[in-house]
Amino acid sequence: MIYQNGQIALIALGSNENSVWGEALSTVQKAMLEVGSLSEIPPQSSALYATPAFPKGAGPDFVNAAIAITTMLPPDALLARLHQIEAAAGRVRAKRWGQRSLDLDLIAVGDAVLPDAQTHAHWRDLAPEEQQIETPDQLLLPHPRLQDRAFVLIPLRDVAPDWRHPLLGRSVAQMCADLSGTVRAEVEPLPLPRRP
Repeated sequence: MIYQNGQIALIALGSNENSVWGEALSTVQKAMLEVGSLSEIPPQSSALYATPAFPKGAGPDFVNAAIAITTMLPPDALLARLHQIEAAAGRVRAKRWGQRSLDLDLIAVGDAVLPDAQTHAHWRDLAPEEQQIETPDQLLLPHPRLQDRAFVLIPLRDVAPDWRHPLLGRSVAQMCADLSGTVRAEVEPLPLPRRP
């Protein structure tokens, strides 16, 4: 999706431990402001959700959200900015799929497929046990497992229900509906805290 002032970028946010910005909920809210400041026009932000750690039992529940921004930045430069925001929150990349103070995943930039369809298919089709061991050494877009993850798709449905996966041909709303009801039910909306 191309806009006059750039392309839409979809970003998933998550936290399940304290950061320098506070507990997980405060961290995600602060991160949404930081990521939103990268947008050329006002961003679209999802509700906040509580979701079990992935994989199950890997730690406390996550606070998850999604944001759609409009950016002129190329994907690699945008990813570098997201990593700077993670670092500002105190993120340390110690363990794959472990607890984290802040996780910012670049899910998609327009209809870009990076680095190419064949490489993307390899990572998208990787068996779950291999996903825990192997890590790509380059940016993959769209995120190769977004279609499998309710904690990504449900918040994304708030901000970009009609965005269509350029390789699978399915919209966010359709991919969300493809998930089982049990999996979708694990992602629960969080009430916004009351202000004093």
